[in-house]
Amino acid sequence: MTTNRHDHVRLEHAGRVARVTLDRPEKLNALTARMAADLHSVLDGVAADNSIRVVIVTGAGRGFCSGADVNELLAPDSEITAVQPGFGITDLSTRIRGIPQPVIAAVNGVAAGAGLAIALACDIRIASQEAGFSSIFVKRSLVPDAGASLMLPRLVGVAAATEMALTGNVYDSQWALEKGLVSRVVPADTLMQEASALAEQIADNPPLAVRATRSLLYDGDNDALAGAMRRESDANALLSATHDAREAVLAFLEKRSPVYRGE
Repeated sequence: MTTNRHDHVRLEHAGRVARVTLDRPEKLNALTARMAADLHSVLDGVAADNSIRVVIVTGAGRGFCSGADVNELLAPDSEITAVQPGFGITDLSTRIRGIPQPVIAAVNGVAAGAGLAIALACDIRIASQEAGFSSIFVKRSLVPDAGASLMLPRLVGVAAATEMALTGNVYDSQWALEKGLVSRVVPADTLMQEASALAEQIADNPPLAVRATRSLLYDGDNDALAGAMRRESDANALLSATHDAREAVLAFLEKRSPVYRGE
């Protein structure tokens, strides 16, 4: 097995299956700008490696990915700002969809915000019994981004997606299974075994047919995803300049209840 480690992203390649691990467990693998750039770099390398037939994405420790690191929403002048386009996080979904290999998300813990979007962008999701899923954006006075506004209702239906998006609640793995967000739920200690077995089963099939099938399943979807991401970016550009967006982040950092003013 070969291992390629960035600061907070680890790539392990054994045979035909590559495992990409978000490796910032003390922060539930919250994404920083540097971490997002490293993940883009790792995915670029995976895409160019024809020996890799299937990719597994997972998180280290107790979390899959808790979304963007709120501490990085602090601008250098100490004013609260939201994640801006080009941050590197919001386009991770299209990068995952853009590589030729099928991608399995092994969701070991909480997948929130951009972490939820990463899981949604993967082709198959297997969840640990300890996994949780949250469209937490509304809690930051933002709309779902990284393509979540398109991918979530397509997976779970409009009603369930609306509930997730408007509450920001965390939903457990059994709820996710019932809604079709994940294809199976397994005990935490067998998650990687189950994901690896599925990856090997897919890797046994003719690689060109696998890649062509994956492409057909998303036929027309990539344009729709790009359009959704533009609309998300426009909405968040406006929202990020509001009092409520600043208050949401500040309240989180100060560990207090936010006071929203609708402005």
